[in-house]
Amino acid sequence: MEKFHSFDEIKRSLENKETDCKAIVNYYLKNIQTKAHLNAFVEVYEQSALEQAEKVDQKIKDGTAGKLAGMVIGIKDVLCYADHQVNASSKILEGFHSQFTATAVQKLIDEDAIIIGRLNCDEFGMGSSNENTVHGKVLNALDEERVPGGSSGGSAVAVQANLCTTSLGTDTGGSVRQPAAFTGLVGIKPTYSRVSRFGLIAYASSFDTIGVFSTNVKDNALVLEVIAGQDDNDSTVSRKEVPPYTEQLALNGPVKVAYLKETIESEALQPAIKEHTLDMLNKLKEEGHQVEEVDFPLLEYVLPTYYILTTAEASSNLSRFDGVKYGYRTPNAHNLESMYKLTRSEGFGEEVKRRIMLGTFVLSASYYDAYFTKAQKVRRLIKEFTEDLLNKFDYIVLPTTPSTAFKFGEHSDDPVAMYLEDLYTVQASVSGVPAISIPNGKDEKGLPIGLQIITNSFKEARLYAFADYLMNIKK
Repeated sequence: MEKFHSFDEIKRSLENKETDCKAIVNYYLKNIQTKAHLNAFVEVYEQSALEQAEKVDQKIKDGTAGKLAGMVIGIKDVLCYADHQVNASSKILEGFHSQFTATAVQKLIDEDAIIIGRLNCDEFGMGSSNENTVHGKVLNALDEERVPGGSSGGSAVAVQANLCTTSLGTDTGGSVRQPAAFTGLVGIKPTYSRVSRFGLIAYASSFDTIGVFSTNVKDNALVLEVIAGQDDNDSTVSRKEVPPYTEQLALNGPVKVAYLKETIESEALQPAIKEHTLDMLNKLKEEGHQVEEVDFPLLEYVLPTYYILTTAEASSNLSRFDGVKYGYRTPNAHNLESMYKLTRSEGFGEEVKRRIMLGTFVLSASYYDAYFTKAQKVRRLIKEFTEDLLNKFDYIVLPTTPSTAFKFGEHSDDPVAMYLEDLYTVQASVSGVPAISIPNGKDEKGLPIGLQIITNSFKEARLYAFADYLMNIKK
């Protein structure tokens, strides 16, 4: 079977009776086996995927199949799937089986998508390299000495290496967009509250979003179209109607684009990324669009604000993992207090413990006002600045990351250097607005470069249209 480049190709093959869902699943299973060394999958649901494929094949014959019939999807190991293991790539959730299915996953199944397995990630979604995982690091299929990005590295590599059609990841501060940039994919972080978080193992509840990886814009739009929308199990999810994104991919007329001076002039920015970003902005000018440079004086505060608030929320969210009801429990405890301490010390990885400690510190009585309260105020300023800018312009365009994929171990001993990889992605996360990363050429080593586009809340249709337009004018 030849490689499928898009879901449209799969649908055509099914319509022409050149293949069936069972054959498609077997095709991906063979690829997963061949490329097992990449370590993208934590667990492959071979039996249940083949059983689901047979059911979908019958539905196709009966004319009752859903809009995702034939799409094979992997899910990040922080999304619950009933009667399947989920452990957030952490020892502390060792052997835990979910009793229910995440709303986003259930919506995929309801439209006849086939879930093929769960995907490796940084522990509890904390990391930018996929090195912080109990399952072992994920390799970038383009250069196996380099990271795929994080925290959704397995989700990115699964699509990059053709192990599934699309995949679900999560994005708290760039965990979909950064791996998408490092692996040459399309990756979206929707508006906060656009997709239900029910069944998502929480990292930072006011930032967490479920996003999508794909090789093209249309497939990405189709998956978001399915998983977005209201859910009675999540009181924070928006009840706004979900537009048919796939029917609105045409860009209407010239647009107004802002680019942030500080992001382009940053010393941290790799020269090749700067060059490709400016090339794209120049192409937009040539195509008759309005492109303006804008000052972003708050850039230096975005990353500290993000890490203060997310670690505070993480320290609260992760307090539930204590070894009492589920997951790992230390065998070395001699009383209740030592059971708590040893279970958490042995069960959590180093990066997670670092963030829990930082979060506990900023929430302590002595430092709450100095750090947490101040960070909340700065978050509001960043959100207001971003929204004001998006009221004047249709889009903000900037690099997705300051560098292309770096080598394993390069930032492992320097947490601050690792955190700086999120420099350009956290603005959209702090503001709650949607952002997408698309491929924008390659650097001198042949490594993919990502271009990030940000727009107003709940304007994903507009975001997809512009992303599709940019991918086509590049060709």
